[in-house]
Amino acid sequence: MQIKDITNYIEELAPLAYAEDFDNVGLLIGDYSTEVTGVLVTLDTLEEIVDEAIAKNCNLIVSFHPIVFSGLKKINGNNYVERVVLKAIQNNIAIYATHTALDNVNNGVSAKMCEVLGLENCKTLIPKKGLIKKLTTYVPLSNADQVREELFKAGAGNIGNYDKCSFNFQGQGSYRGNENSNPTVGERGEEIFEEETCISVTFNSFLESQIIQALFKSHPYEEVAYEVITLNNVNQNIGMGMVGDLPTEMNEKDFLLFVKDTFKTGCVRHSSILNKSIKKVAVLGGSGSFAIKNAIKAKADAYISADFKYHEFFKAESKILLADVGHYESEQFTKNLLIDYLSKKFSTFAIILSEKSTNPIHYI
Repeated sequence: MQIKDITNYIEELAPLAYAEDFDNVGLLIGDYSTEVTGVLVTLDTLEEIVDEAIAKNCNLIVSFHPIVFSGLKKINGNNYVERVVLKAIQNNIAIYATHTALDNVNNGVSAKMCEVLGLENCKTLIPKKGLIKKLTTYVPLSNADQVREELFKAGAGNIGNYDKCSFNFQGQGSYRGNENSNPTVGERGEEIFEEETCISVTFNSFLESQIIQALFKSHPYEEVAYEVITLNNVNQNIGMGMVGDLPTEMNEKDFLLFVKDTFKTGCVRHSSILNKSIKKVAVLGGSGSFAIKNAIKAKADAYISADFKYHEFFKAESKILLADVGHYESEQFTKNLLIDYLSKKFSTFAIILSEKSTNPIHYI
């Protein structure tokens, strides 16, 4: 089994196209064609994680956070990033990172937070735009059913709880082939008018390559006329954070103690107590201060995330209870999510959860 077999499966869960523009995801170190001896799953890739991979005969580290975030001009071992990269290369260990690609899927980081909190009726907090595309093509009437079915098989036409969604209407297409053409209907130099079906389907942007391949493979014409446009629609199932309901409402102090225990954190930094019941809860793993306004807009009673700065607590505006559980703590269950996902597919292969805590923050 090669690295690409593992990473392709991860990307079925968290397509790299879903990552934020600032991020650095995918295979950071290594060769996709390398045979895998074992996989070590971790939140961060540090030197001790590379050492653990060596000791456990794992030549692929699947990490949530990327060890290489910005460009490296030198690799001399002068800082922790360079030392990790150097040691990994010297020991033929590949490193793959998912980060915001896994943040943005509806069964990713925030969904795992909802699961451990027992939240119900969960939905995406900040649905993402620009991830839905639309293909329009023109097909002879007799070939329309075949082309449409091939597009569906490639992943087009899925909208929420519905599949095989398309819009179709009939019209008349015209064309004339030059001396180098090989027209399916008619002869070179002859102007042809053909009854055609116009087919429009939407699809997730990361599927574009396979959708176009399916179109060209199934379409009868020598030259295929088609258009692909990016829609401004939001994808309700893709985006940052989630919001859901507690099974039973709680008072604020009990809720904060429940959160502290659930995330096993040394402390919970929180905004002012409002003497309101907590029922609707928003969550976002990692640095989530940017989504405070979204949590308020979603009418959440509380928002759990991390890395809130002093002045950002004022953004609660007496409308919501903010709870900062710590960056590592908010994302700690991501390792288990990846382990469970990979183990279902590769049940006879060594998928190992790192025993190391990579949390750089300690409490006294």
